[in-house]
Formats: sequence, C-alpha cells, structure tokens
Amino acid sequence: MKRTMLTCTGAAALLLLGVAAPAAAQDADELRRRRAAKVEEAWFTRNPWTDDFDVAKERARERGKVIFAYFTRSYAG
Repeated sequence: MKRTMLTCTGAAALLLLGVAAPAAAQDADELRRRRAAKVEEAWFTRNPWTDDFDVAKERARERGKVIFAYFTRSYAG
C-alpha cells in the first residue's frame, strides 16, 4: 500500500511538472510583452530615462552624477 502511494505521488508530481513548465514559459512571454508595452508608454519615452544599467553608469560618469534607480514590476499585472 505504501509503495503504491509513493508511486502515485511520484506520477502526480511528474504530471504537474510537465504542465507547469509550458505555463512558466507562457508567463515569461506574457511578462516580456507587458514590459515592452510599458516602456513604449509616453511617460517613459518622453523622458531621458534608460532601462540599461550600463548606459546609466556611463551617463552618470560623464556628467558626474549619481544613479537614481527605481525598481518595480508594475507591468506584471
């Protein structure tokens, strides 16, 4: 009985993993789509901001300024 239960539990776990992997890829694609849409909005494009850390470091070095970083995931839903 115990062995049967373990086998069923293992099979169920494999089934869930098989379903979860494609769903995770879909979620990642959806997040990428939402982010792309967000950075195309006027509030972002009208300002001289960047989302590229290397570019931000170079600009800060050239201008002798610090980097102001704001982290969020408002595009995630």
